Amino acid sequence: MRAVQIDEFGGPEVLRFVETDAPAPGPGQIQVEVRACGTNPADWVVREGALGGRLPQGTGFEIAGVVSALGEGVEGTAVGDRVFGNLLFGGTTSGAAEFAALGHWGAIPDGMAFEQAAAIPMVAETAVRVLDEVGVAKGHTVFLNGGSGAVGQLATQIAVRRGARVIVTSGEAKEALMRGLGAEVTRYGEGLEERVRELAPHGVDRVVDMGRGGVLPALIALAGDPSRVVTITDFEQAAEFGVRASGREGTDFRLDAPQWVADAIAAGTLSLPVWRVEPWEKIAEVQEDIKSGSARGKTVLRVSA
Repeated sequence: MRAVQIDEFGGPEVLRFVETDAPAPGPGQIQVEVRACGTNPADWVVREGALGGRLPQGTGFEIAGVVSALGEGVEGTAVGDRVFGNLLFGGTTSGAAEFAALGHWGAIPDGMAFEQAAAIPMVAETAVRVLDEVGVAKGHTVFLNGGSGAVGQLATQIAVRRGARVIVTSGEAKEALMRGLGAEVTRYGEGLEERVRELAPHGVDRVVDMGRGGVLPALIALAGDPSRVVTITDFEQAAEFGVRASGREGTDFRLDAPQWVADAIAAGTLSLPVWRVEPWEKIAEVQEDIKSGSARGKTVLRVSA
């Protein structure tokens, strides 16, 4: 099969298309012919070596496609079924490939396009996980730092459905979108704590940090205790300040979340729009757009028709 690999850590130039063996499904796994691959900040973070691991490695960690083979013991799924799911970091190949092996997957709802389904797995799992880890519940005021990205957009909607008040940081380009999803909006940058306190004078009940890092002391001050803060981005300072770093080794991943989120999107009760769809040959350009912050929403790579 054709796949994208990195054989050294670095910039977009290390991404290369290779011919390699398609992954055979192990016990309890399925092999999927990949139609679309979602993109995320994790793609360039892994590419640059932040999580280490053996080389070569694949890239792209959420897919949608058609079941092409079943591993031993798989029940309830047949060859030809439309499915979607997450892949783990560190594999020799991953989602940016013509075939992938999944150990956990969901059924794509009727009428949903592969591109929409491929945008869901990682975002849904992350959004549900972090809200549960800090215990966001009815009556809480929750602050999503860096909350205007895809994870924050979905987390905002889920928190609002739980009966929480949501405050997010957002740039001007996404302010109207975030307000439409039910959030109150403030800006990034110096004076963040003061701006949030203008909206919530007594602080907030819970914080999820999705930003570029460096503000954990202010977030702890807003929440009143580091146990009420979780970060998915500032792993470097998390241990120093006693904040949970979600997504690292030992994380209890919410593998059930993508299915119910997909079903809710299909029913029209949640929204996760795909901003653009690009051929997978543009993978380097797309990863750099995400890293630079110029991407305005979720981008999906089309692997095959």
